[in-house]
Amino acid sequence: MSQPEIVQSVLGGEDVVSRVHLGGEDELFVTPTRTLVYRAEGLLSDESVDEFSHAAERLSVSEGRRKGKISLDYGLDGTQTFGLSVKHLDEALQPVVEGVLSAAGVIDDDERVVQSFRFSELTFTVAERRVVRHIGSAVWDEDYESYHYDNVTDLEFESGSVATTVVLTVNGRQERFKIPNEEARVVREKLANALCAHHDVGSLEEFRLMIAEQQEEDESVEEARDNTDFGAGPDPLSANPGELSDEPANATRSADDDSDEPPEKQTVEATSTGSSTTETQTVQSSANKVADAADLGFEGSGFEPAADSDGDISELAAEVEALRTVVEAQTEQLDYQQQLIEQLIEELRRGR
Repeated sequence: MSQPEIVQSVLGGEDVVSRVHLGGEDELFVTPTRTLVYRAEGLLSDESVDEFSHAAERLSVSEGRRKGKISLDYGLDGTQTFGLSVKHLDEALQPVVEGVLSAAGVIDDDERVVQSFRFSELTFTVAERRVVRHIGSAVWDEDYESYHYDNVTDLEFESGSVATTVVLTVNGRQERFKIPNEEARVVREKLANALCAHHDVGSLEEFRLMIAEQQEEDESVEEARDNTDFGAGPDPLSANPGELSDEPANATRSADDDSDEPPEKQTVEATSTGSSTTETQTVQSSANKVADAADLGFEGSGFEPAADSDGDISELAAEVEALRTVVEAQTEQLDYQQQLIEQLIEELRRGR
């Protein structure tokens, strides 16, 4: 449908998101930033366009028997008002409310208002991702409350003789407000449909089932976190490694070997991860020192080894072997703890 030339000139290429017929040839055009009221040429006036910015601090409505008025308050910049027939008031008000809420950052730029309801001192606006509630004579001002559907865990309607109570459970807390019984059916339909569409479910029953499953998963993850036992951790190496074993698993020399040649170099390899790396280096260094001492045979030092040096080296080798056994046990314990940590992280991620 084409737009009047005067409207196109004022728009300057800005997109029109809503267009409302006001009777006769008069129309209301709503863009993301402003509302344009077009008046066709008549007997008492020429063709004209009035422009109203959405950057208002307050939006209010007054209503008479035949005519209504929508007013936008801009604080120190004053107030602008336009009139229209009462029978077109609600239809025209909805896109204006959407524009004002978007300009104020109450709803997202790409979020649409499903429907706005006015019940005496209560204005109840159902949007695609949240509910906006305002109590007072104005339709909206900075004293409002907003409830995002991501934080809603239940929606109920309690019927009364005169009014119906809407019960929203938000972050574990119930928010209650009353609406007239004659409007309860349409409010229930619009609000329930918007909430279910946001969570991609088909009904309130499916929504409640989804919330219950999420809560069970959260409780399972919390229980797993509380019950995870990482053990007491690896035991520290003994200050006296020789006490770890009285009977070493391997001997370096036979009892009847009378050779003065030094024993073969002993090598200990300990492979570990995480916090066992330093312990592995200490064991390897000790083993190297033992082997180096055996290979050198005190050559060039001016000293001769004691007669029972073979026994001392055998004892050191046994201690090194015992240390290697301890490190291997600690490595297994650390690997097990690492597996537990990785499993816990994965479960927490799935529970989000």
